[in-house]
Amino acid sequence: MTVVSVSGDFELTMDELRVVALYVLESAEEVLPLFEDASPGDPRPRAAIDAAREFVSGARRTKLQRVTSLDAHRAAKEAPTEAARLAARAAGDAASAAYLHPIAKATQVGHILRAAASAARVGELNAENDPRVGLRLIEEARQRATPVLIEVLNRYPLAPTGKGRTAQLMTILDASLRLPRRDES
Repeated sequence: MTVVSVSGDFELTMDELRVVALYVLESAEEVLPLFEDASPGDPRPRAAIDAAREFVSGARRTKLQRVTSLDAHRAAKEAPTEAARLAARAAGDAASAAYLHPIAKATQVGHILRAAASAARVGELNAENDPRVGLRLIEEARQRATPVLIEVLNRYPLAPTGKGRTAQLMTILDASLRLPRRDES
């Protein structure tokens, strides 16, 4: 395990940050094509994905992740559809996961789980707003979570509740990840 850590209310190692970033990256990569189809001339979310992949692959976290994350979030604001906005935001979240803060605030949970919730919401939108699709995708995201990711998540308070569907999906995922797994009980 990498000795380098980030301190705050608790510590996060670089290896733990890479586990979180990989989890977020996997969700973002699933939906990135929706943004690229809707905005084919905009490379910002792809650049954020590439920056996240560099970090996950062992590179140091640098200004590249911060800059590309902000650029992808700007691209989200300019996207023509809700699905494209969610996809660009998930890409930005993937790059910014390298800078998850070790502070016990519920808002930090969004940096871990919002991309998966966004991907689930995109699935619902593509299925004519079928909530069953979103719940199935949340279950798939739950199954993808590693023990290290869950251990990191449990250092934070519960996800903040929100009114939008993506926030609801994030709350569902958060609660499901904090339950003991069947194979552990």
